[in-house]
Amino acid sequence: MTRSRSLRSEVVRCLVFAGAIGLALAVPSAFGADRPTTPPAGAMKVAEDLSAAFEYVAESVKASVVNITSVKTIKPTMRGRQELPEEIPFPEFFERFLRPDVPKGGFKQQGFGAGVIVSEDGHILTNNHVVADADEITVTLTDKREYKAKIIGTDPKTDLAVVKIKADNLMPAKLGDSDQVRVGEWVVAVGHPFGLSYTITTGIVSAKGRANRAVAEYEDFIQTDAAINPGNSGGPLVNLKGEVIGINTAIFSRSGGYMGIGFAIPSNMAKSIMQSLIDHGKVVRGWLGVVIQNLDEAMAESFGFKGTNGVLVGDVTPDSPAEKAGMKQGDIILKFGGKETNDTNQLRQMVAVTSPGTKVKVEVFREGERETLEVTVGELESGLATIKGHEAEDEDLGMTLKNLTPEIAEQLGLKQTKGVVVTAVEPFSVAAKAGLRPGDVIVAVQNKPVDTLAEFNKAMSKQDLKKGVRLTVLSEGMRRFVLLKSGGSDE
Repeated sequence: MTRSRSLRSEVVRCLVFAGAIGLALAVPSAFGADRPTTPPAGAMKVAEDLSAAFEYVAESVKASVVNITSVKTIKPTMRGRQELPEEIPFPEFFERFLRPDVPKGGFKQQGFGAGVIVSEDGHILTNNHVVADADEITVTLTDKREYKAKIIGTDPKTDLAVVKIKADNLMPAKLGDSDQVRVGEWVVAVGHPFGLSYTITTGIVSAKGRANRAVAEYEDFIQTDAAINPGNSGGPLVNLKGEVIGINTAIFSRSGGYMGIGFAIPSNMAKSIMQSLIDHGKVVRGWLGVVIQNLDEAMAESFGFKGTNGVLVGDVTPDSPAEKAGMKQGDIILKFGGKETNDTNQLRQMVAVTSPGTKVKVEVFREGERETLEVTVGELESGLATIKGHEAEDEDLGMTLKNLTPEIAEQLGLKQTKGVVVTAVEPFSVAAKAGLRPGDVIVAVQNKPVDTLAEFNKAMSKQDLKKGVRLTVLSEGMRRFVLLKSGGSDE
């Protein structure tokens, strides 16, 4: 029986093969006998033009892109073990970890990256992580000339750095306007991936304004699907005009290699940081003196504001530029310098790149009206924080509350002793979903101050959780708004 089935299968395969041969003989066109010998003229012209555009970009920026090699010493810890970097190749890791003759003074770690020449006198823009803590930096040009470089300045908050070499006949790249970049446009990423010399990859701009990637403190990345790999860091992202519109900085990857998502620092941000590093050796950033948070529909509605495009002021720092201009807690910032502010990240970038001393018009929404304030931007000091009794349990809210006492206030580092402190929050409760956490101090309900637990309970008894109740909360010494809202809806 088994043999019979096997023979039948063989016969079927033979018949199918013979039928295919017959079809090929009977209908030659089906197998390409009548295919055009040349592609359509119009299609070929488009392809050739696009190819020529990429060729132009590759040639126009070639002399401006450099290879950067850095060397730094990894010193042993107090216990004699080595502080090994996270990205040492696998075999080398075991060699260093197990080798008994590792020098007591540590070993040299070599790093690779790219950079782009931005001035004829030798300034080169790159990533901070390419040159950070380096004992020695070597820059190699595309014509094979090598130079020792010195660091002019670094900015870990944006992962940018400027180094300089002494060389003649340098060809600086042209920095474009990243504000004009469009999602979907062609771009070219340039660098030295995996130690390979001058390499370009192509793709499109996938998105703009990417933030919260945990790469740097100030993030406003251009996302691209042009292949970016280790060694591309610090190299330029270029448009088809040959203009640098970004500095390649990071990739999203689960394997350590290219997975279709790369991030570049916009050229406008890079230009501002670069010039500040060259002029001052540090980055001078603007400062307003406000704690800000994003709006959602429920929070916006609680202020009588329609939409979510705007930034809510949770607190105003005393004697800050914002306070001097008349800005208040609860204001919704709509425009800064004539430009709309859609979220906190965008506003932070706007303020940061504004030179201290600049007067800026700020449009705010306050109590149903639009007002325009004039703020004289201050300078952000190094290390200054940025937009970064009886006990009762309210089962409806899912949190445990306690009167704020002088002792508790001291533990929390607070000067005031009035308010209600959150001591516990139930997971998935109304309080948890609102973002309340132990240590938060509730100081107002719907803008009405509450000094004690009794006042809080009285104020809450008059509110409708289905519509939402806005609380003013002290978190780590800074004020912010929290909206408590139950899952129900009005009939």
